Amino acid sequence: MKTIFVVDDSDTNLSMAEAALENQYRVMTMPSAAKMFVLLDKVVPDLILLDIEMPEMDGFTALEKLKSMPALGTLPVMFLTGRNDPDIEARGFELGAVDFVTKPFSASVLINRIKTHMDIDEIIRERTAQFNRLQNSIVSVLANIVENRDKGTGGHIERTSAYIKILIDEMKKRSVYKEEIDSWDTEKIISSARMHDLGKISITDIIVNKPGKLTEEEYEIMKTHAKEGERIIDEIIARTGEGEFLRNARLFAGCHHERWDGKGYPHRLSGEEIPLQGRIMAIVDVYDALVSERPYKKAFTAEQAVEIIMQSAGTHYDPLIADVFYEVKDLFKNVKVRPGL
Repeated sequence: MKTIFVVDDSDTNLSMAEAALENQYRVMTMPSAAKMFVLLDKVVPDLILLDIEMPEMDGFTALEKLKSMPALGTLPVMFLTGRNDPDIEARGFELGAVDFVTKPFSASVLINRIKTHMDIDEIIRERTAQFNRLQNSIVSVLANIVENRDKGTGGHIERTSAYIKILIDEMKKRSVYKEEIDSWDTEKIISSARMHDLGKISITDIIVNKPGKLTEEEYEIMKTHAKEGERIIDEIIARTGEGEFLRNARLFAGCHHERWDGKGYPHRLSGEEIPLQGRIMAIVDVYDALVSERPYKKAFTAEQAVEIIMQSAGTHYDPLIADVFYEVKDLFKNVKVRPGL
């Protein structure tokens, strides 16, 4: 059964709405927007009926706050109002309301309005899910193409995806860059991170699969994969339009070899000039390289890899993220590391 929040400072309106809807929906009533935001920490409804004229926080202010919350901003909100005012309606629609219901309302009008928006929302959700499935399939194919060309890094994308999820979850718990991370769709972030080595498509197999250490000239060519990754994703953006997934993929591809001290590549960014996506990937990418066997080196132990990374905290790596990494190093160690596939 779908859930509807009814927010109104009038007990009469709350009772009327509950009586009209309780046979078809799970109805949760609350007398203020403040109470609504408290409950939203525990329950996410399918639709919100929101009164406009309320003390302390009116409906417009509440909707603005709701729209600023990434995890909740897409919830459909219908305004309840006792005023038939075109200016009020115009402002409500500008803020993102999906409809208005005039008080006092009849049960049949309220139910029909809600049903219309519930159906639309269900269609949008299904189409979004279809798009996400298609997007993830394309990403998986591209990631596999890159990984299958590089014979020495089998399983790298699978493992770094697991490491990123661990690190992001723990950074949230420890309030490290929490405000920015809270604005992310974590699932999309992790999926887009799979594109971080996309630029290797442009590097010759002779270099990518060289069995020994690269020469200085070969290493300079290999370094271009970060810039090439940006270029390829820019081309995709130019053809399809920019979205959250592609923006993040571009940051992972172009910034995962930047260094905290500004000595990385390709842009020589430093400190918090480096996008957070790049600073996170810098640690997980190197950790995986260290604990994996490559044609030119033996695998380091997890303990050795942690020590190497922590020695470079504050120079190569963001020290705050490195500290979180150190605290959860055992979780990294427990991710199954497979040698070349």
